[in-house]
Amino acid sequence: MKRERMLKALRERGETPWDIIVIGGGATGLGTALDAASRGYHTLLLEQADFSKGTSSRSTKLVHGGVRYLAQGDISLVLEALHERGLMRRNAPHLVKNQAFIIPNYDWWDGPFYTLGMKVYDMMAGKLGLGPSQLLSRKEVLQAIPNLKTDGLRGGVIYHDGQFDDSRLAVNIAQTCTEQGGVVLNYMCVTDLIKNRIGILSGVEVIDVESGDTYTIQARSVINATGVFVDEIMHMDEPDAAPLVRPSQGVHIILDKDFLKGDSAIMIPKTSDGRVLFAVPWHDRVVVGTTDTPLNRCTLEPRALEEEIEFILATAKQYLTREPRRKDILSIFAGLRPLAAPREGDPATSTKEISRSHHLRVSLSGLVTITGGKWTTYRRMAEDTVNKAAMVGGLAYKKCRTEDMPIHGWISNPDYQDPLYYYGSDADYMRDLVSDHPELGKKLHERLPYTPIEIIWSARYEMARTVEDILARRQRALFLDARAALEMAPEVATILARELARELGRDESWQKEQVKQFTELARGYFLED
Repeated sequence: MKRERMLKALRERGETPWDIIVIGGGATGLGTALDAASRGYHTLLLEQADFSKGTSSRSTKLVHGGVRYLAQGDISLVLEALHERGLMRRNAPHLVKNQAFIIPNYDWWDGPFYTLGMKVYDMMAGKLGLGPSQLLSRKEVLQAIPNLKTDGLRGGVIYHDGQFDDSRLAVNIAQTCTEQGGVVLNYMCVTDLIKNRIGILSGVEVIDVESGDTYTIQARSVINATGVFVDEIMHMDEPDAAPLVRPSQGVHIILDKDFLKGDSAIMIPKTSDGRVLFAVPWHDRVVVGTTDTPLNRCTLEPRALEEEIEFILATAKQYLTREPRRKDILSIFAGLRPLAAPREGDPATSTKEISRSHHLRVSLSGLVTITGGKWTTYRRMAEDTVNKAAMVGGLAYKKCRTEDMPIHGWISNPDYQDPLYYYGSDADYMRDLVSDHPELGKKLHERLPYTPIEIIWSARYEMARTVEDILARRQRALFLDARAALEMAPEVATILARELARELGRDESWQKEQVKQFTELARGYFLED
């Protein structure tokens, strides 16, 4: 997957309309583009920054049905999500794995209550379940999580859900889309929508952020899949359109693995604000979160609020014998959920109570907008969206093909102890390069497993263009240890510049500017001493 090849395909199509243009390169947009391309539609995806730059790289790293949604009675969403969880595990086993979760019980009635609830969860998953839930004794809970607080602990309930790497899956979906004949481009910003003389949408105006080149691109159907930014695209179409999205911020902190001994995750079913809190093993660290803070403004780089950080620390301290403090936080990241905005006249609704179901809207001009949803249901959202877009664009009906489609990198029985496991089938090619050039396999930083071969691979085959693309999304250094990522930045810039020199002429001044920009970014991911 090379950007230059994608640009060439865009130019060669000229004024011939694309069947479907997808605006947005997060989970929903990438899934939609893959679905459309795999059906045989001429498909183009345009992303203003990098793939999964926004919300889709900032999740809790869970592929789940949603225990909270079961408690809220949203049965249809849970059924859909559990089915899709099973498909994700089957179609991308190198990135989606089975994770055991334990709900610790500190009240006598918690055990029977949560056991019953999780048995219903198991039953709803059916043949795509990941493992049966069961009641655990106090001794069994402490064997699984030795550093759980014991005062008042009566036992627990174990259940199984999925755990994954969100931005790595986004890249692999983009690669799969190109393998199906689609064209995907990052750093391509849609600046306007084009309409014909009777007001029907017929294409988009785009600027290549990297080169400054502009394009007028024709399309039979245009899909707005921009997550928390859907209202910006909608206002290009209808300046007076009512907002569709009410953004809610979720914050996570990263701790050292020692804070959660054992391989099981913790699920705290009800925090002081009525949410669910998770502590989940991930890439030899622990992800703890999340929060739910309504916001009025959307940005590509949301920042954690002080009260959100303190809330997560205070809640975690109630359960862990080694109580995390501010100085223990290795990284902090915030993401915005694109929740459906309440309709005019509706009573105020807490963001945690807004359904995570997806919603489709078609404007009078024919713009198809998809909102809501979550990573787990990305494939089903894409299927519904392409069905609608094909109808709006007058395209011949073609059946969805993604339910049983392996994602790029698919490999049977992946070894999750392998440092390159999340590259799946690509890892063998990377090892071949390292065997010829051993220096490419040396760690870039003592606290993280990443090596130069990963930078080279991402530049050549994954459309990484900046130091941030590498350290935030192709590798997960910024999310795992922000200070270490900062220390890696100069070497990453040097290697990346060498890879991009031929096509983009990256020089020493570019390297310095990249390090400066990444330094400013990374400072928002850790607390100053």
